[in-house]
Amino acid sequence: MKPLKLLFLFCFVSIIASAQKIKYEVSFPNLAHHEANIALMISGLQQKPAIFHISRSSPGRYATHEFGKNVYDVMAFDQAGKAITINRIDGDVYEVPSHSGYIKVNYTLFGNYADGTYVGFDETNVHINMPGAFMWMKGLDNLPIEIHFDVPKEKHWTIATQLKPTTDPYTFTARGLQYFMDCPTKIGDLSWSKWDITNPDGKTYQFNLALEATTTDSLTNAFAKKVKHIVQQAQAVFGETPAYDYGTYTFLASINPYVKGDGMEHRNSTMIASPRMFTGADNQLGVFAHEFFHCWNVKRIRPKSLEPFNFEKSDMSSELWCAEGFTQYYGSLLMTRSGFESFTNWCNTVGGLINTKENTPGGMRYSPAENSRHAVFVDAAVSIDKTNYTNMFTSYYPYGGAIALALDLTLRNNYQLTLDQYMQALWKKHGKPEIPYTIPDLQNVLAQVTKDESFAKTFFAKYIYGHESFDYNSALAKAGLQLAKAQAGLPWIGRTLFTDQNGLTVATTVWGTPLYDAGIDADDVLVSLDGTKLATQADLTKVVSAHKPGDALTIEFKHHGQPKTATVKLGENPSFKVVSFEEAGKEVTPSIKAYRESWIGDKVK
Repeated sequence: MKPLKLLFLFCFVSIIASAQKIKYEVSFPNLAHHEANIALMISGLQQKPAIFHISRSSPGRYATHEFGKNVYDVMAFDQAGKAITINRIDGDVYEVPSHSGYIKVNYTLFGNYADGTYVGFDETNVHINMPGAFMWMKGLDNLPIEIHFDVPKEKHWTIATQLKPTTDPYTFTARGLQYFMDCPTKIGDLSWSKWDITNPDGKTYQFNLALEATTTDSLTNAFAKKVKHIVQQAQAVFGETPAYDYGTYTFLASINPYVKGDGMEHRNSTMIASPRMFTGADNQLGVFAHEFFHCWNVKRIRPKSLEPFNFEKSDMSSELWCAEGFTQYYGSLLMTRSGFESFTNWCNTVGGLINTKENTPGGMRYSPAENSRHAVFVDAAVSIDKTNYTNMFTSYYPYGGAIALALDLTLRNNYQLTLDQYMQALWKKHGKPEIPYTIPDLQNVLAQVTKDESFAKTFFAKYIYGHESFDYNSALAKAGLQLAKAQAGLPWIGRTLFTDQNGLTVATTVWGTPLYDAGIDADDVLVSLDGTKLATQADLTKVVSAHKPGDALTIEFKHHGQPKTATVKLGENPSFKVVSFEEAGKEVTPSIKAYRESWIGDKVK
């Protein structure tokens, strides 16, 4: 094609693109009954028919969600305000078959579930997670978006969001669909506190706490100082904060009995919902530590499997053991380094992580990568049929945390390195330049940090692609910690849940436990054990406690109403606890104290 024709084509395409605009208007005519009115206006449209979607997934959630169920009264209009045809062609898909280039889609949205994923409208506040609220048009992902909130003037509410502000305090913009969907928004009587954090390069970023709670300015500010300390501890891990868009990061936090418990990370903000009264106590900080660490790990150090996010379906990733699990580990570590959790609590946390890896079926039988892929079914997904997840899945949060612990201890013990240094290397290689990673990329960075390609290959083969047991007890010794059986010498019949329907009914049995090995299954009714009738779980506990591990007892039960008999061989509870050398009566040497200080000591100087 000749240069003149190329120039003409470029100018024509540029004119078309500049004419295309996306705008939302949001009003709240029926807050008392949890309804909002949303209008989506698109001009300069070329596509015919025009297809509009309601999302089925949300950033930070990996399973499919049915947001379309709360959208109704959907209508479409042309630029003159005349109604035009819009057809619902799927549960969350609408079609305008014919138009003149401009479409206004108007609909009612119901929202009464304020958490990190869904939407809540009430006379006291507005709580919006964008995928649960806003219809969008496929193919226009890169068009800038404008949104205006028609806030009831008598409320004197403020707005907290990471959307880009304009001169109008109720109007904001986003550079495209992916950014827009990652911008949760709180509108209400919010209590604000602000502070600055400066990076080593001299750039300063403003942090905001926008709190929906029963509080005072002094209590909010005191709590914000604690959050600031967590921010500084996280900054110390990576050496710097990310370069936040528009120079700000906002904690959108609802700590009151009227929300649902959740925390959800976003690029320049986090949505925290905690259903309890706000006290400003240290124990209300944990979710802040976890979610803030995500602004590096998952929002920028990002799995390639989640780039870009697909709003039409579930988003499967094999890397959630790192994205979520390493964040789980650091959430507790930041709390300990900040002084908001005690050394005893840290030991309990470490013990919990180890038990997840070494004493759950998912950790013992399946790799972290395999468990990560199950997120599409377990991450707040809904189903009504029973699954076998008790025996073949372990949450990638504590499982990944256990892998982070193993790697941290190995780096410290064998290489005089730390997991902090590995995270810094991931940040420089993949996070700061925003180059999505794969599992082989994570292995390569480990090889570069340790200068030991063989070690990295072996570690990933054993503990990421595989599910081998890790020798935590030996690894913990340099920190003056050791593993002990939590219930040494006591008889154990297994980790089993019961209901009291129609007698002592088994809810589930766990692989590798005495009841499971005896053939007892969910919905079976236990009748007697060792000749003693069973009516309650206390009856069962009394019989078991009268014996010792290794004893074989006759158990009578009913399966689908039919009487059956089996033999149960009692075991010893395999659960571990982490015991400090102080508790075990062992010497705590200066090297142990130095190790602990390097590991869990305050990093903010």
